[in-house]
Amino acid sequence: MRFLLMHRVPEDADAAWTASPELHRRMNAFVEKLDANGVFLGGEGVHKPSKGAAVRRRGAEIKSIDGPFAEAKEVIGGFVIINAKDLAEAKVVAEEYITCFAGVEEMSVEVRQLIEPEEIPELLT
Repeated sequence: MRFLLMHRVPEDADAAWTASPELHRRMNAFVEKLDANGVFLGGEGVHKPSKGAAVRRRGAEIKSIDGPFAEAKEVIGGFVIINAKDLAEAKVVAEEYITCFAGVEEMSVEVRQLIEPEEIPELLT
């Protein structure tokens, strides 16, 4: 099974947005371990939200809004996609993932199972 681990951090948490050598070292070690175990499928960090936009739909109207978004408390900082046998195993990986961000006082990692291509026909019936 594939899982998306999406980390969310406060937009104003400088430690979460500073690519320090220590953060790079921890993330590289984490990714290398997952890759060696056949777990890592991909992942990326994102720029601070001020460099983004949101495209929203309400009924037939589609509207694009440039950031920053004052109403956001926690924003997506990046993601990792992994292979895991089940949710319990994915949560263990998420707990290790969150430790890469030492110095970030508040953050979360959302764990979501991804739909596999072979599941799509049964979802349509």
